[in-house]
Amino acid sequence: MTIRLPDAQGGLRAYEPRTEPLALTPGAPFTSRTVFSAAHVVADPYADTTPDAPAAVDWDATLAFRRHLWSHGLGVAEAMDTAQRGMGLDWAGAAELIRRSAAEARGVGGRIACGVGTDQLTAGTLAEIRAAYEEQLAVVEEAGAQAILMASRALAAAARGPEDYLEIYGHLLRQAAEPVVLHWLGPMFDPALDGYWGSADLDAATDTFLEVIAAHPDKVDGVKISLLDARREVDLRRRLPQGVRCYTGDDFHYPELIAGDDKGFSHALLGVFDPLGPLAAQAVRVLDTGDVQGFRHLLDPTVELSRHLFQAPTRFYKTGVVFLAWLAGHQDHFTMVGGLQSARSLPHLTRAYELADRLGLFPDPKLAEERMRNLLSLYGVDQ
Repeated sequence: MTIRLPDAQGGLRAYEPRTEPLALTPGAPFTSRTVFSAAHVVADPYADTTPDAPAAVDWDATLAFRRHLWSHGLGVAEAMDTAQRGMGLDWAGAAELIRRSAAEARGVGGRIACGVGTDQLTAGTLAEIRAAYEEQLAVVEEAGAQAILMASRALAAAARGPEDYLEIYGHLLRQAAEPVVLHWLGPMFDPALDGYWGSADLDAATDTFLEVIAAHPDKVDGVKISLLDARREVDLRRRLPQGVRCYTGDDFHYPELIAGDDKGFSHALLGVFDPLGPLAAQAVRVLDTGDVQGFRHLLDPTVELSRHLFQAPTRFYKTGVVFLAWLAGHQDHFTMVGGLQSARSLPHLTRAYELADRLGLFPDPKLAEERMRNLLSLYGVDQ
């Protein structure tokens, strides 16, 4: 059986889907790397809402997906940009997500770290920004989760220079109960974060970032770098204090960064490990045995899909992530909070389906094909 898919010239071409998925089963905990998947949220498709209204979340399906990730040994990075923070999910929804997911993690023994930001604010003074961070940090710590200090749009707008970042982050690190992860999210993921750490010069910004860490190394578990620049990440991780991890957030170069070199390696906190979860977990277990070549053999072929999902405008990668979750049977619909299912074109989604199918990512290839056919029919594509 073949399915007709749109091609780049506006026509249709025949594609023959796989009939069998990869055999990917849960296994032992990882020993060589700490790996988080930044997980998406599942919208409630029956909610009578609008794109600018508070998010309506299907809590059962959302938590079930987290159990899926935990079952494969992955940690869950909760309420991050993959969960549509600032793009459909407001702070009230994120706080509820954090509380529910942290409780679920305790119940199943899963690892969880949660995003701490300032999205209660659209703008504010430095004092207001600090208070917003403190409010969110308290919610995460009270939930019993590790904190990830996310980049703040409000701070990017209000900061006069590096000294304001040093003051705000220094204050937060001094009061954090446990070591946190610092998250540097580049403007390709959120244009409002351009010039973060007080400079558009990435070398100067890196120096400020490292100064924050050097002042409080006992309060920094690690740093998550999402700049899509492998060389810069390697240079930065070599400058980190002893004991501070580098968590790659580079969805373009993650196999080489996780594999590492003779001077070190990156752990992982990745949005692409939402759709790649079971395959990524299997690859890391191979790496645990010391088989770098086997790890790369499994993970290198996934980069083409990841680069496709995260192509510019990169901030809309969430649409492809949720689309693949629907095709894989993790949810019953292709609806997103904020109506973001409309953010990618049919050719983009078609290519995502084909690349994921070739990798064997769909547990039920026939279900994925049927759902793809249904989507194509909605766009007027006759089979």
